[in-house]
Parts: sequence; structure tokens; C-alpha cells
Amino acid sequence: MTASHMTLLLVPLLVVAAPILARLIRRWLPVPVMVFELLLGILFGPAVFGLVQVTEFLDMLADLGVAMLFFMAGSEIQLSALQGRTGRRAWFGWFLSLGLGIAAGLLIAPGLGAVIVGICLCSTALGTLLPVLRDAGVLKQPFGLSVSAVGAVGEFGPIVAISLLLGSREPGGALAVLTVFLVIAAVLIWHSQRLPHGRLHRFVESTLHTSGQFAVRLVMAILFALIVLSLVLDVDMLLGAFAAGVVWQMLMRDASPATQHAVESKIEGLAFGFLIPVFFVATGVKFDLRALLDAPLTLLLVPAMTVALLVIRGLPVMLAAPEGAGWRERFAVGLLGATGLPIIVVVTAIGVEEELISSTESAVLVGGGMLSVLLFPLIGMALARRSTRAGG
Repeated sequence: MTASHMTLLLVPLLVVAAPILARLIRRWLPVPVMVFELLLGILFGPAVFGLVQVTEFLDMLADLGVAMLFFMAGSEIQLSALQGRTGRRAWFGWFLSLGLGIAAGLLIAPGLGAVIVGICLCSTALGTLLPVLRDAGVLKQPFGLSVSAVGAVGEFGPIVAISLLLGSREPGGALAVLTVFLVIAAVLIWHSQRLPHGRLHRFVESTLHTSGQFAVRLVMAILFALIVLSLVLDVDMLLGAFAAGVVWQMLMRDASPATQHAVESKIEGLAFGFLIPVFFVATGVKFDLRALLDAPLTLLLVPAMTVALLVIRGLPVMLAAPEGAGWRERFAVGLLGATGLPIIVVVTAIGVEEELISSTESAVLVGGGMLSVLLFPLIGMALARRSTRAGG
């Protein structure tokens, strides 16, 4: 059996094993399932057992997975949460985090390397947090809306920064092209919101339980169309995926609750059942564990990076906590807002490819993001629950 055949066999098995392990350990420690996906990728990847290798096919599935992750974030974000006090404070906190992150990056990497670090430290893994908020039943509550706003800004802002600061064009040209993309996306979102959807919803309902599956096919068509548009305009494809999620949300928002639930179940099955887990497993497979283990002092930088995420991203995020929130709820918002991984993986990959940062620095940043995914949602949701019981 070749290495590519072994990879093709094992990756789906690792995807299946992750939720089983998460369920087995949940009675003692409610660890997010993506942590097991990352750890299994590291364990079976080149860093330890070497049974799963980075292949072109795995890369392609991982790219689809991260695109689907950002699509889901766009499809679930509450646009109303980005308005008013919460939205203003979320944006202010993000710009503050970006400035502090770049300043901290200058201590680690010069030039554009500092921008890489800064973008990592101002990101929030909204796609990772949404399942946690939804499972806890707080997604539509003030706490969940605040975290959603912070997360939307913490994913949208870094993607824009990547397109402006790390693209192949000069900043002026990059801004012009980005503006063109945003205008097109805004027009699509506006039309999706304004046009009557009765015929579309009836067609979706008529194919929900047939081989037609029009809703799933339309989702993939919208996703790929906006990804292609972003690639043609040379902006980051994740921006296209995020915009596709918003467009789909607008198309389905007036459908009956039963239809919405049925369609969401199918899309979530495709996203969280296969594509997104493959992305996290592939991230673990690519993780350069040896770069950390060969330099024990470097390994200590991983928890330091996690602390940096908490300070540089988490503290400014607390500004967007619900009005009148107690200290537990504010700190919970900060912890969840400081949870970052997908953007960190994407931007460090760009940094290594462009030789702006080393593979060791990339491993430290990704490792810090992994620890944030492991620790911050766990602690944050525990504080949020305690805040609810204590009445603030």
C-alpha cells in the first residue's frame, strides 16, 4: 500500500475517531472535537507515526474544508450584531488588537513578518466557536451575539488585512481590487435580501428528500462562484467563502422554520461531518512538531503565544461584552474572542511560503492557536454558565 493510499484510508477513520474520543472524555473534560482532530493529525502525521502524508488530494480537501468553515461562519453571523454599540466596539477592539499585534510582531520577525504575527494575534476563530455557542444554546442570547460580532470582525478583518498587506499588488491597487470585490458582494447580499424567495423556497422544499438536493447544490454553486471571483480578483478566497455564507443566509432567512432546520442539517452534515474535520486533521498532519521538540526553549514560546492571544486579542474584545455584563461574562467574551486557529494556519502558511517567517515561528504561532482552541472555549463557557447562575 502506497503512502497516498494509506492517507486516503486513514484520514476518514481519524475523522470518525475524533468525536468518539471527544464523547468518551466529555464526562471529565468537555474538549472541543476539533482539538482531537488536530491531535490525531499530529499523531498519525510525519511528526510521530508517519502514516498520513501531505498529498495533493488531502490539500484540496483541506482547502474545501477551510472554505466551508468560513462559509458556515458567514451563514450564521447575525448582521444585526455588527450594528450599534456592539459592532462599534468589536471593530475598535479589532483595530486595537491589530496595532498591538504588529508591535509585538516586530519583536519576533522584521518587516512583513511582523504583519504576519499581528494578523495572527488579532484573529478570532468564529467558525470554531459557533458550534460551541450553538450546542450551549446561547447563540441568540446577548452573550452569544456579542461573541458572534467579535468573531465576525475577527475573521473578516484579518482576511481584509491579508488581501491588502500580503497580496501581490501594491497597497493602492490591492485596496481598489478589494473594494471592487466588496461592492460586488454587497450587491449580491442586497439582492439576496430584497428579492422574493417564495419560488426558491418551494423548490428547495420539494427536493429536500429527493436525489435533487437543490439546496446543497445551490450552496456549493454560490460558494464556488464567490471563491472563483475572489481568486480572479486576487483577494483571499476565504473572503469569498465568508461572503457566500452571508448570501445564503439572506436567501433562506424567510423560509419556514422547518425548511431552514432541514437545510441547515444537510449543510452542517457536509461541513462538520466531513470537510471541516478534514481541514483540522490536515492542519495537524502539517504541524511541524519537530521544529519545537528540537529546541526545548522554543517549545516554551507556545504557551507564551497563547497568553499573547489572551492579552492582545482577549482584553480589547471585552469592550464588546453585553451592556451591564459582570466580570465573569466579560472575561468569557474575552476568552472566546481570543480563540484563534484557522486564520493563524492560513496566514502562517503564506508567511512560510513567502519566506517572511520561519517554519519554527509558524509552528509556535499555530501551536499557540491550538492551545487557545483547547483552553479558552472550555474556560470561557464555564465562566459564562457561572455568570448566568450568579446573575452576572
